[in-house]
Amino acid sequence: MRESIYIADDEKNIREVVKSFLDSEGYQVHAFESGDLLLAAFQEKPCDLVILDIMMPGNDGFFICREIRKLSTVPIIMLTARDSDLDYAAGINLGSDDYFTKPFSAISLVMRIKAIFRRIEFEKNAKNDPILPVLHYEDIEINQQKKTVTIDGEIIELTPTEYNLLTYLLENHEKAVSRNELLNKIWGYNTEVETRAADDTVRRLRKKITQSCALIETVWGFGFRLVRKEKAEDSE
Repeated sequence: MRESIYIADDEKNIREVVKSFLDSEGYQVHAFESGDLLLAAFQEKPCDLVILDIMMPGNDGFFICREIRKLSTVPIIMLTARDSDLDYAAGINLGSDDYFTKPFSAISLVMRIKAIFRRIEFEKNAKNDPILPVLHYEDIEINQQKKTVTIDGEIIELTPTEYNLLTYLLENHEKAVSRNELLNKIWGYNTEVETRAADDTVRRLRKKITQSCALIETVWGFGFRLVRKEKAEDSE
C-alpha cells in the first residue's frame, strides 16, 4: 500500500511542485490550501505524513500541528518563509519532526520523507522482535516492547523522535555520539542533509528529563552523550 501524505500551503506553486515530486515517487498525495482543510481531512481519515506551512489563512501551522499531535504521532514536517530560530524551536517543541525554510529543494524534501518512512518501517520491525530488552541507566527505564519511558517509576510522555533519541543515547551512555550519527540512526539522513533537528530535539528532551539523575551533555563541536549529573558537574 502506498503511503499517504497531506500537504497544506497557501502558495499554489509550492503545493503543485511538492505534489508532483511526491506523486512521481509513488506516494498518495492530497494538497490543501489551508491548514484548517488539512486538519478536517485528517480528522476524517488520518494520513501517514503531514507537511505544514506555518503562515496560512485561518489557523497557522503551529495551531494545526498542536491539534494533530492531540490525535496522532504521525510525522510532521513544517515549512516557513521565515528563517527564524524562534519559529524553528516552536515547531520542534510542538512535536514536528523536521523543518524546511523556503525556498527549499523539493528533492531534499523527498529525501527526508523517504528517510522518515524508512525509520518507521525499521521501528515496526523492531517492535515485533520478542527479545527486545528493558533498558536502564541511572533512574531511567525504557521498555522497548511497550515503548514507554519512566524516570524513578514515573512515566514520561515523549514523541516518537524523542523516544528514539533517548533510547539511542541510553544504549550508548557515557559515549559521545556525533550529530551525524544521530541524524543517520534516528532520522535516517545522510551527512549531506543540513538540519538542526538533532540539536532542537535534544533541547526539548532535556526539559522532559530534568528530574532525572542523568542528563544529556553537549560535546562541543561533536555531539552529545548521556551521563550522570554528578559526573557532568565534576567535569566542569
